[in-house]
Amino acid sequence: MRGFDGRRKQLLAGGGALLLCLVVAAALEHARAAGTGFGIAGAARQRSTTLTLPPALANVAVTEARRPGRPLVLIDPGHGGGDPGATGVSGAVREKDLTLMLARELRDRLAANGRVRVALTRDADASVPLDTRAAIARSLGADLFLSIHADSAANPLARGATVYSLSEVASDADAARFAAMQSVAAGAAGAAEGSVRALLADLAVRDEMNASADFAVRLLGKAPGRIALRPEPHQFAAFRVLRRAEAPAVLFEAGYLSNAEDEAMLQNPVVRRGMVSALAGAIETEMALAQTSR
Repeated sequence: MRGFDGRRKQLLAGGGALLLCLVVAAALEHARAAGTGFGIAGAARQRSTTLTLPPALANVAVTEARRPGRPLVLIDPGHGGGDPGATGVSGAVREKDLTLMLARELRDRLAANGRVRVALTRDADASVPLDTRAAIARSLGADLFLSIHADSAANPLARGATVYSLSEVASDADAARFAAMQSVAAGAAGAAEGSVRALLADLAVRDEMNASADFAVRLLGKAPGRIALRPEPHQFAAFRVLRRAEAPAVLFEAGYLSNAEDEAMLQNPVVRRGMVSALAGAIETEMALAQTSR
């Protein structure tokens, strides 16, 4: 797996003069849009904790690893602020609170292990647009993007966790609807970026899809005994926030808040510890493999 910088180098090696021009233009466009110089991703990868980011991203803090040069994992707690997400069947649990709690617990576990650098797209009850979440991943040069959510369904018996990875073709109608709802939620903030960046993203997206699917499989391999899964737990669709992160990315639905058993389970600290342990183990394995493949 590689971040956007790694894919840009690959394109330079095999793409000739035309791609060279596109890459240079994309770099200029990115720097201009972010209000920074060219060094932001490189600075993040060199263990810097002071990042010059656009105003909307200024509160993102990176927790450093024990050793410099470790991969960066960006955890995205879904919803927040005026967008509560799903509400538990009891009425006492909101998705935005649960996702932030899980994200903080996962960050703390990864930070304690010290094998990767880690950051959150939000560390408070704040509204963060979908495209801003993806922009944080791009600005930091994230090596992995994990978006955390909780599900809801009309069927109160539906339960279990799901891992979604990026694909142009949805695994089923429900996955397609879920991805479409996210795209609609992006609203006006979801306007397309410059055509050069869009072209480069399209050239790299197949690699990201494969890497995202591989990570989803490895994450599910860590689940037995730690995460209760729904039947056919690996789903996929064209999620906007995953595609625009420009990094291997998955969306993790921790369970169904519309199911009383799942809601109670997700409020149990012991159950969440097992879930966090599985997520952290999969992330650290993935990032170790990424480093050995470079």
